[in-house]
Amino acid sequence: MNVGDNKKALVLFSGGLDSTTVLAIAKSKGYKITALTINYKQRHDYEILASKNIIASHSDINHIIFDIDLTRIGGSALTDSSLDVPKEESSGIPITYVPARNTIFLSIAASYAEKLKIREIYIGVNAIDYSGYPDCRPEFIASFQEMINLGTKSGSEGSSFEVITPLINMTKAEIIKTGLKLGVDYSHTVSCYSLSDNGEACGNCDSCKFRKKGFMDASVDDPTIYQK
Repeated sequence: MNVGDNKKALVLFSGGLDSTTVLAIAKSKGYKITALTINYKQRHDYEILASKNIIASHSDINHIIFDIDLTRIGGSALTDSSLDVPKEESSGIPITYVPARNTIFLSIAASYAEKLKIREIYIGVNAIDYSGYPDCRPEFIASFQEMINLGTKSGSEGSSFEVITPLINMTKAEIIKTGLKLGVDYSHTVSCYSLSDNGEACGNCDSCKFRKKGFMDASVDDPTIYQK
């Protein structure tokens, strides 16, 4: 795809390792970027501060923070304080799965994209180093893209949307190597499901384990600050 001066992209951006890499990938392609951060009242809300701090070093990126409250639905250790974030592996989809989260996030992203006349929506889903979440699979993304092109004014008039997933078939190590080549400073990113109030990672949740393994497999020092 040739990217001209008028080409724009919307990037779903959490301040985590994956979305920060996606942001760098989109920026390297010359897009004028709108970064969309969803504050859904998650347990690890330090990531909102992380997203602000990262975007602060990119004066050319428009940053939108959209507030919703998924604690009213609950059903996940990330949105229900009565549920503990698991430290041990379990079979099946873990309790850190947030019901329909990427469906909700991509719907909000599509609304903004249509309003802002943006056709490319970037999201950092991954189908390899992940916890088995069903909304991170290629078939989900393909289905969602078809849905928004059927259900929006832009799509019905021929200005179709594309949901772009540059990380979907990468290992965590490959993601890290890609980001480092693009100048990403991963010390500013957060991944942990049980962050302390000052942003220290627990080191034991699934997300921390995937992150640790990624840096180890990439033969790169892990800049994450872990709780003692």
